[in-house]
Amino acid sequence: MEPQAVEKIVIVGGGTAGWMTASALSKVLGPRVNIRLIESEEIGTVGVGEATIPQINIFNSILGIDENDFVAKTNGTFKLGIEFVNWHRQGERYMHAFGGIGRNLGFVPFHHYWMRQNLSGKETSLWEYSAATKSAYANRFDRLERLGASPLPGPTWAFQFDAGLYARYLRGYSEYHGVRRTEGKVRSVELDGLSGFIQSVTLESGEVVSGDLFVDCSGFRGLLIEGALGTGYEDWSNFLPCDRALAVPCESVSPLTPYTRATARHAGWQWRIPLQHRIGNGHVYCSAFTSDEEAERVLMSNLDGKPLADPRPLKFVTGRRKKLWNKNCIAVGLASGFMEPLESTSIHLIQSAVSRLITLFPTKACDTVLSDEYNQQAIEEYALIRDFLILHYHANARTDSPFWLHCQNMAIPDSLSHKIELFRKTGRIERRANDLFAEPSWLQVLIGQGIRPESYHALARDLSDEDLDGFLGNVSTIIAKAVDQMPSHEDFIARNCRAPAA
Repeated sequence: MEPQAVEKIVIVGGGTAGWMTASALSKVLGPRVNIRLIESEEIGTVGVGEATIPQINIFNSILGIDENDFVAKTNGTFKLGIEFVNWHRQGERYMHAFGGIGRNLGFVPFHHYWMRQNLSGKETSLWEYSAATKSAYANRFDRLERLGASPLPGPTWAFQFDAGLYARYLRGYSEYHGVRRTEGKVRSVELDGLSGFIQSVTLESGEVVSGDLFVDCSGFRGLLIEGALGTGYEDWSNFLPCDRALAVPCESVSPLTPYTRATARHAGWQWRIPLQHRIGNGHVYCSAFTSDEEAERVLMSNLDGKPLADPRPLKFVTGRRKKLWNKNCIAVGLASGFMEPLESTSIHLIQSAVSRLITLFPTKACDTVLSDEYNQQAIEEYALIRDFLILHYHANARTDSPFWLHCQNMAIPDSLSHKIELFRKTGRIERRANDLFAEPSWLQVLIGQGIRPESYHALARDLSDEDLDGFLGNVSTIIAKAVDQMPSHEDFIARNCRAPAA
């Protein structure tokens, strides 16, 4: 029998997850598939995911979105990386900048040459060789393919934007491409008695909405994936103990920084995300080491400007569903799991889920070969991101707080222990196929968190001492000259993508 093609997709939940899913599916699948999104204005979205990583450029490119229009309509700014303050020790800071570090020579990554020079006693900062870091700290930004006439690439960027405006922007895009939105709440979910597949959802209005494929974007509730299908949840709070957050916007201040900041506090950390019209702030913390009242005091006493609302609380358990695709239901966004926003991965995980769904798009039968492959890839991606986040907490040298001492002494996954030990002994960084973060990302956090290699790649010895100094010095000079010629971040936005109301 000829496999039956999926004809009707039902997305339950809006927000960033729902509308990213709807926009991508409507663009790729076209009019041959009926896509319906159900959401209720009465149910709020979490909306803390205002910072992104560079992979969002791929998503926007697939949709054919004009970058200047997108930034202006979401009150957006450009993001060159994340600054980490007080994570290794009090008073220390480092940048996890996007893009590469220096320039590789043949098969040898650049950082091995930098390590060789440092181990010889000529210490320089790793970030001296990062165009994104130098641009970020100078509050400058430009879209450059290359730095001058050199082979060095220009800075890599992502965005900081208003998540609510982004969802609205994608809603307009989706509806233009044929997605039908229905206002309402889901009252019940009906399953097929034989297959266990979801047949339909019934709204409070009484309307029954049937579908062939269901996408659960209902947030932490997991209305379909958990409420109807009882998929189960894998709890990672033993590795990532923070379980609460407070979010609050405040007035903007100058300069308009092209980076996000994560500042370690006594029982967690505080984010700062500058947009054109306000600054997004939040405090992620562990309730076992501080009270809600103290967490709010810490947040509100460390704002750059006047608060624009009362702090909004959020409770969570870091982890993921045991299956992210179960029967004919795929969980996307918070319905699939939660990774705290330390490295701005929330929106990427939505993008990744939708991309993976398109690659493995099923027929009505939803063959388990496809869902098993989807789950294997997604579970590995989640675990690798988890390990990257744990590294920030575990590799600290703070002695001022029970929370940070707990993080130093907690057990960590064997996969992360191996990666740390490999880097400590040899300077090499192991990267798996589904690892979101490339070598430069791991490198910056490992070095920033105080893990210093004891040796370097043997082939890095092939340069003479004089050629090594010249090579490193040339990279630093090229970056410095290019950054000096860039416009300020604020001026770039004013000329290209200023928000109408900003």
